[in-house]
Amino acid sequence: MRQLEEKRRTFDPARLFDEKAKIARVSRIRQFMFGSLDGLLVPLGVVSGVAGGTANSRIVVIAGVAEAFAGALSMGAGEYLSGKAEAEVQQAQIRDELDEIAVIPDVEKHEIELLFRHEGLSDDDARLVAEKVVTSERSWVNTMVEKELGLTVDPVGSPVRDSLAMGASYIVSSIVPLAPYLALPVRTAFPLSLALTILALFVIGLLKGRLAKTSLLRSAAEVV
Repeated sequence: MRQLEEKRRTFDPARLFDEKAKIARVSRIRQFMFGSLDGLLVPLGVVSGVAGGTANSRIVVIAGVAEAFAGALSMGAGEYLSGKAEAEVQQAQIRDELDEIAVIPDVEKHEIELLFRHEGLSDDDARLVAEKVVTSERSWVNTMVEKELGLTVDPVGSPVRDSLAMGASYIVSSIVPLAPYLALPVRTAFPLSLALTILALFVIGLLKGRLAKTSLLRSAAEVV
């Protein structure tokens, strides 16, 4: 409640459209979570497995570093290609909608009426809103794309930025299970690597809970 009052007091119309950029940054929590979890657990499995077969910390480190870079590259490339494919499919759907607006505007206008009726407006109000919406091509397109297709004309995410976030999260997180083997004997490094990984998972869960505004402990427990 206090935050809402603060927003009312400091409201600046010029900053209204900054919210979209803010959402785009926060929405990368998916890439951060996915990359971080894999970056912790997969390298942990690799270095633990190698540590079980050798007492040479150098061999463990080499195996861990190799996996970290390969994993980050794989995760980043996978995120980029899947994100790009999704964006291309969505853009194709949007182009089809634009063609329909250009060729059969009467049908599309009627669809707007139906969409607003479905949201609870009366027949007269839905018709009035549709009349107003179609006077602006941009508003018309945005309304059809968002309400009929469930998409946005200007996508929130970016395949390149999302892939970088994924890859960077992976490579940074992989340092945690690997670090003990850089300075300690294998026998000592193994339990420390496991403990640090669990601690890192707990911290990631706390961060997720803070961003999602949910119970911090419950969020941390879900991740661990």
